Amino acid sequence: MKVLETKNAPGAIGPYSQGFEVNGFIYTSGQIPVDPATGEVPAGIAAQAEQSCKNVGAILE
Repeated sequence: MKVLETKNAPGAIGPYSQGFEVNGFIYTSGQIPVDPATGEVPAGIAAQAEQSCKNVGAILE
């Protein structure tokens, strides 16, 4: 099992990790729309959804 962790996505709050790789499968935690560079949440649902997807992408990289 490999723990996945990046500073390019919000850090895990609580007793969990951003993600794990286990036997070729990747499991990620739920992501919030926080911009890791600023700590801000963008205004509007579309911008929040986009930021959440960017955060997941950063973990998968």
